[in-house]
Amino acid sequence: MHKAFATTFAPAPTVRKAAARTALVGLNEPSRALLAECFRQFNIETVVMSSDAAERLRKEKFEACVLSLGNGADAVMESARSSPSNSRCIIYGMGGNAQEFMRYSKYGINAIFHEPLERPAALKLVRATRMLVLHEFRRYVRIPVMTEVSVVGDGQRVSASSIEISTGGMSLKSAEDFSIGTNVEVSFSLMTLPRVSVRGIVSWRKPKSLGVRFDVADERRQKVKIWIDSYLEG
Repeated sequence: MHKAFATTFAPAPTVRKAAARTALVGLNEPSRALLAECFRQFNIETVVMSSDAAERLRKEKFEACVLSLGNGADAVMESARSSPSNSRCIIYGMGGNAQEFMRYSKYGINAIFHEPLERPAALKLVRATRMLVLHEFRRYVRIPVMTEVSVVGDGQRVSASSIEISTGGMSLKSAEDFSIGTNVEVSFSLMTLPRVSVRGIVSWRKPKSLGVRFDVADERRQKVKIWIDSYLEG
């Protein structure tokens, strides 16, 4: 009898609720299916959107958004960034080239899925950025964000694009060659952060990318720190 009673009132198995939601906007079916699989591995739900994307991102809460960088992308990103709920959501762009990425730099695109979309690369990117999507900020001190950066040093001024930024420095994508140890000054803006210039030194160099460590004596670095703190708390 006791066994029957226990069986009758046995607790139902709990269903694991997704920890975060990612909007998929303007993507084709193969891309949607692949990204849904990648995000699902980290307990992140995906929600497919169409023509109502801008309105939904204005009203509903999403931790991330993946959208095709084509017609209508501006309106969707503007809606997300102007929404109190989604102003800090992680935005992934899909497709396009470097010039097109910079066109949207004011919206603070965090990362790019390149086309044709391939599973290993897509999964690697989701894994690398999942801490921000899941709001586990203490374990992720670098913010992936793409914006245009002016680099002055070694007698030249070049344009680059940011890859990641932290309170201590930033990584950049640039075809120009700077030797390790070169003193530089980087100038950039980040959504709510007006253009700021910070002195630094080239700390590492790889093909088409480099790292700049900010000068701790440059007080302007504090503006970057304040922006990052606000981004994480938001």
